[in-house]
Amino acid sequence: MIDLEQVQDCYVSTSSKMVLLVVDGLGGLAHPETKLSELETANIPNLDAMAQESACGLTTPVLPGIAPGSGPGHLALFGYDPLKYIIGRGALEALGIEVDLQPGDVAARGNFCTVDNEGRLTDRRAGRIPTQLSAPLCEQLDKIELPGIQLDVYPVQDYRFVLRLRGTGLSEQVTETDPQINGVPALEVKALTQDAEKTAALVNKFVEQAQKILAEEVPANMLLLRGWAQLPELPPMGSAYKLNPAGIAAYPMYRGLATVAKMNIIPTGKSFSDEVVTLKENYDNHDFFFIHYKPADAAGEDGDFGAKVQALEDLDPLIPSIRDLNPDVFMVAGDHSTPAIMAAHSWHPVPFMLNSQLTKGEGVPSFDERSCGLGSIGRIPATSVMHLGLSHAGKLTKFGP
Repeated sequence: MIDLEQVQDCYVSTSSKMVLLVVDGLGGLAHPETKLSELETANIPNLDAMAQESACGLTTPVLPGIAPGSGPGHLALFGYDPLKYIIGRGALEALGIEVDLQPGDVAARGNFCTVDNEGRLTDRRAGRIPTQLSAPLCEQLDKIELPGIQLDVYPVQDYRFVLRLRGTGLSEQVTETDPQINGVPALEVKALTQDAEKTAALVNKFVEQAQKILAEEVPANMLLLRGWAQLPELPPMGSAYKLNPAGIAAYPMYRGLATVAKMNIIPTGKSFSDEVVTLKENYDNHDFFFIHYKPADAAGEDGDFGAKVQALEDLDPLIPSIRDLNPDVFMVAGDHSTPAIMAAHSWHPVPFMLNSQLTKGEGVPSFDERSCGLGSIGRIPATSVMHLGLSHAGKLTKFGP
């Protein structure tokens, strides 16, 4: 964890290169028929070959038994204590699309959703409508006015948007409207502290007006709000580790996470193959790269086992392109597990592998939960990933005399 002052003197700047690939929702669970997880089912020869030449293990994103969100899952991999640095998704989404988020502003991550005639949720993501359908809806919602408040609605990607409130006396201490399940209505926003009562009342007025605007839309006839957050302040990753770090992510939230860590955000395209091209084009300019792969998590959250297997198989052919850059350290990790059989984030440990000139293989045959559990790294907190990588890259010296 980069806030531990005891080891600050151990970090050294070198020319060695590190790449951290975070496969969102990487871990899974066995299919009830085959008894194999998504990783065990997938045909991923390049990831398997890399595992045979790497040190492998399992990571715990937060604590055993705790299912993390993507925010704490990523921050832990960057070395931040996710229990100390708690950041709402709204701020991350806003920063990821370069929304001007100032001290005192409050932001929420929004989903367009589908409700039935009784107002009960039938699809929390409105069929994952594309951005070209959601952006005009955001323009309509952006016209809503609230007394004494500047309200802005920004399209993010597909069914997601950001709501930013700007004014005096606002608070992030309000509840979410997303019940996280279908078959029930959206929740009313409530204040968690007395100081947040003004914010709760304003948000409920916004939702009431938004409901009228969206009522006749198909399938996005309602919205959900979650992840209320104000501008966070974390120790800069670069100065803490003596790195020149860069973040490359197609999805806005993960650019937001890299922004919070004070990485240099490199613009890229909309696919992971675009990210790999961006990595190659900028490889000489930084000594640490975070790159992100989203499709595995999306398929897991949809409960689609086959689609998650396919997402992993789609990732695999791009692994050699990264390895061809010959990074001194190449780590493949996950921010959390998203088993398709649960259709949600879970608390299960996440496969992890680290490849460097010092790793020659340890008999791990493949990259999956069962095999990585047999590796020399064992089961570690995700906050230890950076220290392992820094050590293999020669960027962490001896502690003590």
